[in-house]
Amino acid sequence: PGALHLVLLRSPHPHARVRSIDVAPLKSADGVVAVYTGADLAAAGVAPFPTSPGFKRADGTPMASAPYPALATDTVRYVGQPVAAIVARSRAQAEAAAALAWVDYEPQPAVVTLDDALASGAPAVFDGAPDNLAAVARYGDAAACDAAFAQAAHVARVRVSNQRLAPVTLEPRAGAATFDAARGRITLHASSQNPAGFQKSLAGVLKLKPADVRVVVGDVGGGFGMKTLLQPEDVLAAFAAKMLGAPVRWRVSRLEDFQAGSHGRDQLGDAELALNADHRVLALRVRLTGNLGAYAHGAGAAIHLALTEKVITSVYHVPVIDLVARAVFTHTNVVSAYRGAGRPEAIYLIERLMDQAAAELKLDPAELRRRNLITPTQLPYKTAIGETYDSGDFPAILARALDAADWQGFDARRRESQARGRLRGRAVSTFLEWTGVVHQEQVRLQVDASGESPTIRVFTAMQAMGQGIETSYVQILADTLQVDPARIEVVQGDSDTAQGIGSMGSRSLYIGGSAMFTASNEAIEQGRQLAAGALEAPAADLAYADGRFTVEGTDLGITLFDLAAKQPERRITIDTLQKVGGPSWPNGCHVCEVEVDPDTGATQIVRYTTVDDVGRVINPLIVAGQIHGGIAQAVGQALMEAVHYDRDSGQLVTGSFMDYALPRADDLPQFTTITDESQPCRINPLGAKGVGELGTVGATPTVINALLDALRPLGVTDIDMPATAERVWRALRAANAR
Repeated sequence: PGALHLVLLRSPHPHARVRSIDVAPLKSADGVVAVYTGADLAAAGVAPFPTSPGFKRADGTPMASAPYPALATDTVRYVGQPVAAIVARSRAQAEAAAALAWVDYEPQPAVVTLDDALASGAPAVFDGAPDNLAAVARYGDAAACDAAFAQAAHVARVRVSNQRLAPVTLEPRAGAATFDAARGRITLHASSQNPAGFQKSLAGVLKLKPADVRVVVGDVGGGFGMKTLLQPEDVLAAFAAKMLGAPVRWRVSRLEDFQAGSHGRDQLGDAELALNADHRVLALRVRLTGNLGAYAHGAGAAIHLALTEKVITSVYHVPVIDLVARAVFTHTNVVSAYRGAGRPEAIYLIERLMDQAAAELKLDPAELRRRNLITPTQLPYKTAIGETYDSGDFPAILARALDAADWQGFDARRRESQARGRLRGRAVSTFLEWTGVVHQEQVRLQVDASGESPTIRVFTAMQAMGQGIETSYVQILADTLQVDPARIEVVQGDSDTAQGIGSMGSRSLYIGGSAMFTASNEAIEQGRQLAAGALEAPAADLAYADGRFTVEGTDLGITLFDLAAKQPERRITIDTLQKVGGPSWPNGCHVCEVEVDPDTGATQIVRYTTVDDVGRVINPLIVAGQIHGGIAQAVGQALMEAVHYDRDSGQLVTGSFMDYALPRADDLPQFTTITDESQPCRINPLGAKGVGELGTVGATPTVINALLDALRPLGVTDIDMPATAERVWRALRAANAR
């Protein structure tokens, strides 16, 4: 009640010096309570966002980034960057006041593409990186790779672009903040994937103790990685609430989310694959160039310089690699986590390369993959990058997918399509992805008999955001503790009740679910010791079933809830820190068939089959839903989505759903999804591997390779994403002209 409304004034320029901001007309406008500029925040000691540590420039010096304050001070570096915050009694009043602001900008030259940013004499995004190169990372053995290429019988090459994407959530970003003056404490209500992470980040920027900040998260209408990142609006709402002693709420428009919510992808890849006379891989050479946007904020640098590299060799035996990755600054919005975060980029590159090699060798693309798959006898397998795969049967997954998709029956379907004037293509992708991020998580489990209805209550920093993770947690707890699921409550979304890493990188079940499983077993073991005392019997003689301990061979027993009621606080509490043995490697095989109308260029996906190894499956419907959703987002990238900045003006062209296309239900076929549980994860107690990003990782190359298979007979051998109808139509016309 009585909340004030925060609205931001944003830069219309991609690059400009801010000479002055005249806020006097705003302060006297109707309903305006306060106006803040970057100078006000700096004077109050508000710090810029931290940059990604640990990476270096080509000369060995640490990666540098321009300071990224919540409100720009002397320079703006992308269209939509906030320059002032207006707090008013209503949103309408704040918006009206914003229109009165006068900012004296001195526009500067800007670069928005990777090629322009790296060109000789290009305008520098900030002085600390005059060449716009933020950092460089190298992997593998260049000399050994050169030697392998010298022995190659065939070399395939591709150059592919993963275009920039907008993580479009059902619910645009929003939040509210309050300040408890008596306790000196800020509460931020956020749409976040990571309440405890937001707490620490916000405390750091505001230079407070973490205990002086509480973050509360309710239902989240989609995250997709964007909501792992503390944003300027969060900081400004908390700052204003503290300064004004009143609740402050904010929400962005969809345009603002397109402009200033973090973006994803934007990576260029050049790769060469050396094969011997038996079509087996000898070496892989890769050059990656990734766009950070104007600032190194969040996971952007890690995605381009570390995460793509983790899966670049995929499920194939690649003896030698030479990889160089560069992260580049441009005058665009920041790039950070988006579903898959580096792994879709890597798999798109290697799978495009495998199909290119198969086409040049006139070899069945499934056969080329089969010859190069890592076999179960090679596991645990250490890649040329240095990652270790613990489990999987990649040849079996391939064989099962080809059978389920009727790979051998494709020629008949192609002829049928031709009879209707359509071009038909197919593709197969075998791949894996990396999950985990931080390989530990903590939960608190309470067997609580203090109320009218005894309850199993578990507190977690993991966060639901539409993926149904609470259901899986309840299933794990109910199955292990053998109690009615109706008695189980999962408490999440509050940094006061649980600390941890949050939900990102497909870690919610892999690590969070493992923590639930371990905590449940620890509760049984602690209960067994308590029951031994209550029943006056050795703990080793007690059996546990259906939520009750009994002395073997007798009817003497006590329930877990009755044991809790006998404790001083009428509850049993278990604090579990779950550690796992490293990252997990979910994997799969996707097979796609498309039809193309050669007169219009329209592409239709007509068949899609997946066999996925996500380890132990807790809830098949949730797994299928996650795979479906991941494929849908990949189809969006493959065929229709792209964030586009005008090269000359630096303006964002795709600022609405009129300009940024998303897949709808009728753009997608009925999927055939099969899970294979024969190879559970060996380094966590649950056996799960993660699934949230797997569909996104595998589907983009499968769709594009199927499209190219349809177009290749007409002379089209390459196409950029998104492969819109117009782009396909133009490619066909250009091929005909040749």
